[in-house]
Amino acid sequence: MRVLIVKTSSMGDVLHTLPALTDAMRVIPNLRFDWVVEEGFAQIPTWHSAVDRVIPVAIRRWRKSWFSAETRRERAQFKQQLREHQYDAVIDAQGLLKSALLVTRLARGKKHGLDSSSARELLASIFYNYRHRIARQQHAVERIRELFAASLNYRKPSERGDYGIAQHFLAAPSEDAGRYLVFLHATTRDEKHWPESHWLALIASLQPSGLRIKLPWGTEHEHQRAQRLAADFPHVDVLPRLSLQQVAAVLAGAQAVVSVDTGLSHLTAALDRTNITIYGPTDPGLIGGYGLNQVVEQSENHHMSAISADAVRQKLSELVDLQPLDATSLHTSVQSALP
Repeated sequence: MRVLIVKTSSMGDVLHTLPALTDAMRVIPNLRFDWVVEEGFAQIPTWHSAVDRVIPVAIRRWRKSWFSAETRRERAQFKQQLREHQYDAVIDAQGLLKSALLVTRLARGKKHGLDSSSARELLASIFYNYRHRIARQQHAVERIRELFAASLNYRKPSERGDYGIAQHFLAAPSEDAGRYLVFLHATTRDEKHWPESHWLALIASLQPSGLRIKLPWGTEHEHQRAQRLAADFPHVDVLPRLSLQQVAAVLAGAQAVVSVDTGLSHLTAALDRTNITIYGPTDPGLIGGYGLNQVVEQSENHHMSAISADAVRQKLSELVDLQPLDATSLHTSVQSALP
């Protein structure tokens, strides 16, 4: 059985789809998936063993020059790839008009999606052969698991969903595996940022532990923030620009992660890594970290600044051994970190 998945973005949404694949492959013999996804997230589906082929789409980039010769060529190539197979089922897990118009209607096979009361954009449902009503007030992972179960005719498992990708990153541990923390300090919305002063206070409080702290980044302004956070601390590493695969490998080797509400926080959850996520204006109940070892630190007044560095450190101390090293070990650790 071959099924096409349409779930193009964002990073969190793409990751939230993975447990549904694991459910389906456990109950349907010889099931294989192809997946249409935004080019920037095309690495993610390749990590799951049930995925045969990834078909990248570039809706975000194409919109900037929809009628240019290069964009027309890429769109034609995409359409050709999309129509290479007759699928047993096409599942639009995006639920948007753009995904239904550009992708789902062109694919060959019976189309499944959310009905008009369940989809984010009700008009998308007119493009499906089968429309499924899925309750909104549940976590996004559970909604997608339920959609797949309804589309492929099996009972959704009652146990917690399994992303099925952690084993992809199981390899011989590196020299510093488990001896470092990762701080995910970057997010897209200003109101979801934790103040730099709070990050600095947390970083300073952890120096005696001997644990290193790694700071990934994606854009130049995130790089500059990482450099400011690391400036006075020899136990903090600003990582080079990394691919998503490389970031995932760093996260997989960490002893724990502290994050704001961002796509990489969902990646941490998918890798079953211990993660404290700091929430202000967003609701973790519906779109928060889903999986093992996920800890929520939520502001009561929805302002990120209300969550103190001490509160996060206390949570971290319950999960990781932060006992100070003896003086000799601390001196060695600091000296080894100096250039």
